[in-house]
Amino acid sequence: MAINGETKTESTNGGIKTESTNGEQVSRHQEVGHKSLLQSDALYQYILETSVYPREPEPMKELRKVTAKHPWNLMTTSADEGQFLNMLLKLVNAKNTMEIGVFTGYSLLATALALPDDGKILAMDINRENYEVGLPIIEKAGVAHKINFKEGPALPVLDQMIANGKYHGTFDFIFVDADKDNYINYHKRLIDLVKVGGLIGYDNTLWNGSVVAPSDAPMRKYVRYYRDFVLELNKALAADPRIEICMLPVGDGITLCRRIN
Repeated sequence: MAINGETKTESTNGGIKTESTNGEQVSRHQEVGHKSLLQSDALYQYILETSVYPREPEPMKELRKVTAKHPWNLMTTSADEGQFLNMLLKLVNAKNTMEIGVFTGYSLLATALALPDDGKILAMDINRENYEVGLPIIEKAGVAHKINFKEGPALPVLDQMIANGKYHGTFDFIFVDADKDNYINYHKRLIDLVKVGGLIGYDNTLWNGSVVAPSDAPMRKYVRYYRDFVLELNKALAADPRIEICMLPVGDGITLCRRIN
């Protein structure tokens, strides 16, 4: 198709839209929840089609497709990150977990499927309506009994748990994918709640790649707004002697923190 002298072709086969402008090929990924930092969309698609989609549990596949219809679908955890979390939880034999920021529940379902039948997840989100999009699928998967969902801000709940005293060092794994401007505040509390040897996973720590962009680079408003909070978190985690860290370029970046003391 020619527009203003530019030749533009599009293909959505395999989840990739390829645009050609004056002979230059540019691929733009069309997967819902696509947050890959890989420079090659074709390579990301290869990962999905070779490793992720063939092994994706049917309930997760169904929830991914339902979430695709949600107007805020970019908030969902990507399929490759969901697979990563599911395997990670099995590797560490997690049983008691927490998730802050649920949305429609894709990462929550990945967690619930990985836990043993008597495993528990404290899940918190300010919007129960989004959670209820995925709830029928979670129930059909037979894992809803593992989830204790609380609607509302997480910080007051965390403060109550710390004040109670009996929750210190009781969580095997905690996943945070919520308001980036509170990540530091979450960390100050979660470090007391996760057990020694346990993991905290902070999502979006590479934040659309903006963490290495010049401050005057063009960015979407929400990317620019949260960028400094993400940078602050990354700096704080790198300097925290209570944890070992590993930042991975999975999805939009996930930093794993292992509590060591």
